[in-house]
Amino acid sequence: MTADPAQAWRDFCAKLAEAGEIVLAPDVPDDPLIRAEGFRYLSRLTKLALEQYVEASDPDFPFFYKLSHETAKIGADNPDNVYWNASIKGDCDYRIIGKRGSMFYFSIVANAMRYHIDGSAHATGQLLDSDIEWGPDGEVEIIASCNPQPGNWLRLEPDASVIVLRQSALDRVHERGGEFRIERINGPAVPAPLTAEKLSTGLATSAQFVRGIASTFADWTRLFRQHPNQFPAIDQSMFQKGGGAKDIYYAHSYWQIAPDEAWVIEVTPPECYYWNFQLDNWWMESFDYRFRQISVNKHSAKLEADGSVRIICAARDPGIGNWIDTCGHREGTALLRWAGADEHPLPKARIVKWEDLCSTG
Repeated sequence: MTADPAQAWRDFCAKLAEAGEIVLAPDVPDDPLIRAEGFRYLSRLTKLALEQYVEASDPDFPFFYKLSHETAKIGADNPDNVYWNASIKGDCDYRIIGKRGSMFYFSIVANAMRYHIDGSAHATGQLLDSDIEWGPDGEVEIIASCNPQPGNWLRLEPDASVIVLRQSALDRVHERGGEFRIERINGPAVPAPLTAEKLSTGLATSAQFVRGIASTFADWTRLFRQHPNQFPAIDQSMFQKGGGAKDIYYAHSYWQIAPDEAWVIEVTPPECYYWNFQLDNWWMESFDYRFRQISVNKHSAKLEADGSVRIICAARDPGIGNWIDTCGHREGTALLRWAGADEHPLPKARIVKWEDLCSTG
């Protein structure tokens, strides 16, 4: 790898240009909206990659940053979640201190982040909400290390490279996230100056990240597209490899809906601490949940008398509850999560004409 920053920059730009071929692949729908979102997706991934591998890459001085948020999204990001990442070295020790806020669920995981290599994010250790000893006012201290520690201990392995903190809300309008910070234990006093080698490595890894993420989730979309408008049973190890939480069952789908149609999804939620359903675009980015109704969860859903739920995905609101806005799209991906459930029912789904839906209610 070159240590010449000028050449490293040229190589970085060239690799980003090559990543554009993912958007132009012949099996990607030749739809102006999907193509535009594809190139925006690459720009968003570039922003996230530079944050992770250039700005926040020093494991001696980690800090929490958002790797997925309202305007940069990865792998069916959950609209109900707040994601915080911190770059680490698995053979070092870290202290996480904070206060949880009012969001109903918290988890923390250490990953060997290999998105830039093979599209994976292998979990080396995880603490769920119920595993953690919280103080009376929600305060917490967690030690992350390879060696066991008393109290709240997050297991690291030597190849761990990132800590991911997830907080989940049932009502994201009124629940607030916590505040957390991370520090290396017995690290150096001040950061080392930037070197040409470090910058070159960061740029090269960032370009690999963009291509790795985009390729991985485009391949997922291709898999889901084999069963349009259905929820096939898929080996969950695939989603765990991609960084999914171990206590969540992921039911993905690919949808195609004409303007005069609606996609009706019916299922009886199992006993679980959380579930949600969301619509995403072809690139597995959630639609803009700041301004559109693109998801429903355990708190917001309107249930039927028998405890089942019926979700309506359509371009217009039929006025019968649980409407999900397709946001000007005719196709894309979708995800249903069961969190902490012993059973994982797959929904029944069908396409109906709009006038039939409105007439039957």
